[in-house]
Amino acid sequence: MPLAFHLTGGEASDSRNFEILLDLGPDINPRAALGDKGYDSKSNREAARQRGICPAIPYRSNTKDIPAFFPKTLYKARARIEQAVGKLKRFKRIALRCEKTAQNYRSFVALALGFILIKSVHTANLNLRGGFKVTEEGGCHGP
Repeated sequence: MPLAFHLTGGEASDSRNFEILLDLGPDINPRAALGDKGYDSKSNREAARQRGICPAIPYRSNTKDIPAFFPKTLYKARARIEQAVGKLKRFKRIALRCEKTAQNYRSFVALALGFILIKSVHTANLNLRGGFKVTEEGGCHGP
């Protein structure tokens, strides 16, 4: 789940806002910054390193002097980010950007993220308690 988010225009490049994203959120020091090839630039990698953050950003195919090492295992965690965005876009009002003002849109994004968080906590809670089990006969039995 996102700890914070930054709203930009639909046509704005994400790469230009990379430093803002690194400084966004609560007072925590992330160990890694995961991004797609759109964030591949020397300035973005340097901005992350200056903050003590490991940039796990794949290089574009036309990049010169690609280092031999790339944290593939760390980069695989990026799937969680894509899944969170996918869950967020299930809310039609957010996917279609129906709101006229940025403040209203930001509020709906925060509300939707709250719903997603509550559902994930509730689901995790049921799994910890054993939840309901469906028997072969088709009946449901609680813990």
